[in-house]
Amino acid sequence: MAPPTPKLVVPIDLKKKPCKQALPLHNRWHPAIPSVADVKVGEVFRVEMVDWTGGVIKDDDSATDVKFIDLSTVHYLSGPIQVLDKDGIPAKPGDLLAVEICNLGPLPGDEWGYTATFDRENGGGFLTDHFPWATKAIWYFEGIYAYSPHIPGVRFPGLTHPGIIGTAPSMELLNIWNEREREVEENGHKSLKLCEVLHSRPLANLPSTKGCHLGKIKKGTAEWEKIAKEAARTIPGRENGGNCDIKNLSRGSKIYLPVFVEGANLSTGDMHFSQGDGEVSFCGAIEMSGFLELKCEIIRGGMKEYLTPMGPTLLHVNPIFEIGPVEPRFSEWLVFEGISVDESGRQHFLDASVAYKRAVLNAIDYLSKFGYSKEQIYLLLSCCPCEGRISGIVDSPNAVATLAIPTAIFDQDIRPKTGRVPVGPRLVRKPDVLRCTYDGNLPTTKNPAASM
Repeated sequence: MAPPTPKLVVPIDLKKKPCKQALPLHNRWHPAIPSVADVKVGEVFRVEMVDWTGGVIKDDDSATDVKFIDLSTVHYLSGPIQVLDKDGIPAKPGDLLAVEICNLGPLPGDEWGYTATFDRENGGGFLTDHFPWATKAIWYFEGIYAYSPHIPGVRFPGLTHPGIIGTAPSMELLNIWNEREREVEENGHKSLKLCEVLHSRPLANLPSTKGCHLGKIKKGTAEWEKIAKEAARTIPGRENGGNCDIKNLSRGSKIYLPVFVEGANLSTGDMHFSQGDGEVSFCGAIEMSGFLELKCEIIRGGMKEYLTPMGPTLLHVNPIFEIGPVEPRFSEWLVFEGISVDESGRQHFLDASVAYKRAVLNAIDYLSKFGYSKEQIYLLLSCCPCEGRISGIVDSPNAVATLAIPTAIFDQDIRPKTGRVPVGPRLVRKPDVLRCTYDGNLPTTKNPAASM
């Protein structure tokens, strides 16, 4: 007998705001956020989700929605979903939750997405000191392919995946998160030299009642106020999985998540049609609404059996990811290298972040020779299926990072050739990405050699 149609456990009405959905969404991690649905192991179930902003970013001809977005409200997640075994007994702390992605995609009738950079004063990004203004590119989907009217001459297959999938933390783990992230936010400017090279701010997003949504918990109650002051933001990935942004986590993949609370309380969201390694523009995949069809198994006692704690408590573990067999096939790549020397020429010791920044900047500068603006290439490298690698991490003093770009996504040959780069009307890519002005007064990082 054929398997039944996947059971819809979290429906989404795109005409309604996140707080008005039949099953209210949430945008924080906390063990007290109640589950909205139960599923049993072995059954395939469907979860629908809004895009990570809850529909704030529009398919239009302006980037002002990106410039002025209220980032206190993100990410909107569907769930939590309680997972039970075949006897109806919930997953227990110390178990491992195996989550298989059986199917996924955009919601029918909403087959579009966007890639953007935030204003430096409101979100920033990996290269915000070079690109401090808000930008946006809209993408449309044709089956497995994406194209953008704002980045002409490019078309590629998407490797669709959820940016966020994770379990609820225990109260003990939540306190660990809040303590260490508060230390970074309060003292990192003084103690972390990397802050002089990477300019994303704040250094950590601490719990805040502003923009907080806690699912079924009613706003304005004493319970809501208490939880909202404790609940962790969804922005970084952590021990529970969360915002890992692993671009290969598509059909056929499995995620082995640690269980910290009874029932596991699985949540997911932040669907991506495609993403480059690093999601460098920060709003940097092709962001979209979408659905997942999932199947869960509970591995009793699996945390102790399979996960090795790396820290002062048994809670300092990380998920394991099993990548599925479905990926785009590319045979030719152009690879850009970066080393841990910043734009001023200052040496950093084995710093992979500085090296990756250099690799991305090198790629942007090179590809802009082929008729693209640097903003177009920045957004493209954030969302196309490019491959980032740490190529060397032991040869002092330089870490080496590389960024590999599939040449087939372009409608022109982008390889170096004998003679100069061809120029002419055929290679001028217009229109450009949607762009706002930057109205702040923070300095923009310049490449001293660019004017030589």
